Amino acid sequence: MNSIVYEDVKAIIAGLGNLVGRFNGAKVLITGYKGFLGSNFTAFFSVLNKEVLTEKADVYCMDSDIVDLDDRASEFAENFTLIRGSGVDDLPTKTFNYIIHCAGIASPTYYRKFPLETINVNAIGYWDLLNKIDHEALKGFLYFSTSEVYGDPDSKHIPTQEDYRGNVSCTGPRACYDESKRVGETISVSFAAQKNLPVKIVRPFNVYGPFMRLNDRRVIPDFVKFSMELGKIKLFSDGTPTRSFCYSSDAITGFLKALLEGQDARPYNIGNDSQEISMWGLAQQISEIMGNVEIERTISPEKNYLADNPQRRCPVIDRAKEELNYEPKVSLREGLERVIDWYKETYFSN
Repeated sequence: MNSIVYEDVKAIIAGLGNLVGRFNGAKVLITGYKGFLGSNFTAFFSVLNKEVLTEKADVYCMDSDIVDLDDRASEFAENFTLIRGSGVDDLPTKTFNYIIHCAGIASPTYYRKFPLETINVNAIGYWDLLNKIDHEALKGFLYFSTSEVYGDPDSKHIPTQEDYRGNVSCTGPRACYDESKRVGETISVSFAAQKNLPVKIVRPFNVYGPFMRLNDRRVIPDFVKFSMELGKIKLFSDGTPTRSFCYSSDAITGFLKALLEGQDARPYNIGNDSQEISMWGLAQQISEIMGNVEIERTISPEKNYLADNPQRRCPVIDRAKEELNYEPKVSLREGLERVIDWYKETYFSN
């Protein structure tokens, strides 16, 4: 196991404390396990079963392979039940205690390429999955919404808290993702109200870390890829948009606390509220870590690369802090150094 991944998992386990005992003997489903978040959860349960739990969790890992991902989770899933297909058509059992629903297409490049599939998995397939599973056995269902539900907030609502209703285009190139996640939240709230489903809603804010593929086309892997392959960073904007990035071990800890301790149908922003940085500043930090590589401003070959792109994104995480005892710990610099080490070992070690 990669040392960065192992250290991250150990940090998550430490952050959860006694809560990990909830998974003793539990039947767990991870959908979209080959993706960025799903791979992190798969690694977490692998270590948890081997080193912590007195009665191993019975883990099912499902992926439909809509996006052809290089499988970085296989070594962690070797003792789990693997399912290729969808939660609607191919689920061999309906009975789970915990479901971590990571299935989805989160990279803008890919959801613009697969808009119908994106809408289906976020809303239509999600509806069908909730109708299929056994609600009686379910103790917690983790639904991944997104900070994109807020769209492009005005300055009065940045940093952004959960009661902001959003400024979202329903017809733009990002709408297939943004709007289907919004209706996914509506589905979650409605199932909780009418069928007492213990669904927990999290809104991730710019999470990054190991298992985010180098060809993911989001900004951090792009900058690293350009540095390693071209010897310079290509910046596809004027560098002024800002984001608040959250390292994956912090985010996974927050997600699991929401699953185990969060209130049903209550959205939680999960991110880092103290490290908002411009894209130019991010490029500079990565340049320094990579050896002071050149930064070049240019135009993306993708026509809609910047369409409906928010100028700022930063969360208010007071709700998660107060109700879940959530507190991000990894600084941006440390997180970037860790994920760059992971990229070097995973993609460039040979």
